[in-house]
Amino acid sequence: MALLEIRGLTKYFGGLAAVDHLDLSIEEGEIVSLIGPNGAGKTTVFNLITGLYPPDEGELLFNGQSLVGLHPHEITALGIARTFQTLRIFTNMTVLENVMVGQHPRSRSGVMASVLRLPRFRREEEHIRRKAVEALSFFGTRLIGYRLDQPAYSLSYANRRRLEIARAMATEPKLLLLDEPTAGMNPHETLEMARMIGQLRDEKGYTILVIEHDMKVVQGVSDRVVALDHGCKIAEGSYEEVAHDERVIEAYLGRRRDGDQEAVAEAQPC
Repeated sequence: MALLEIRGLTKYFGGLAAVDHLDLSIEEGEIVSLIGPNGAGKTTVFNLITGLYPPDEGELLFNGQSLVGLHPHEITALGIARTFQTLRIFTNMTVLENVMVGQHPRSRSGVMASVLRLPRFRREEEHIRRKAVEALSFFGTRLIGYRLDQPAYSLSYANRRRLEIARAMATEPKLLLLDEPTAGMNPHETLEMARMIGQLRDEKGYTILVIEHDMKVVQGVSDRVVALDHGCKIAEGSYEEVAHDERVIEAYLGRRRDGDQEAVAEAQPC
């Protein structure tokens, strides 16, 4: 049984199918890249998996359990965590506090225990702190030491990206959804992030679904690549198979029509 099974997933916005009867499975331990031009429906797939949008049709199964109808925090508690294309960190909170927030779905102490600071609350708070430091330590010295108590706004852009991943790790997920993790990074930072994605799987045991536009990153990290266009899956396979697929090339570069001097992208049926 696949860790994540998507069957006939469909989402309409008005009369437009942003995701159109998508079938996709992800096995435990895989790194799968989701690629496609802007507007292909990639982030919408993430939003459907994590409960931000309800699907109009189709099934979403995680470890055999349906995700349809669950709230985002319930899906997180099952073991799915994500990052966002546009950074979403708490800039006025400290680096440590940002990651401790990720443990919220795992906390058990109630309001009274928190207010009265009962022993069980203090024990749980210390456990959450240890988990947060453990996640941050994955990134070496960039986010630990004196940085733990710094406000997140003081971090560089690349370190803010790392911080968001650390917060996702703190939720104790089985599946990580990374939405354009190298966006806005320079070539050196991009190469380092690509290595880190591999380490997240090899050292931490996460299964990873990643949206990425940098094809060098896709080539370097992917066990399998899935290409979308206009909400439809147009190719799936190894990087080499997908990169040389005619429909993928057309989706990115457009198709030259007879008698036309410009390449024009054409929607393809699913």
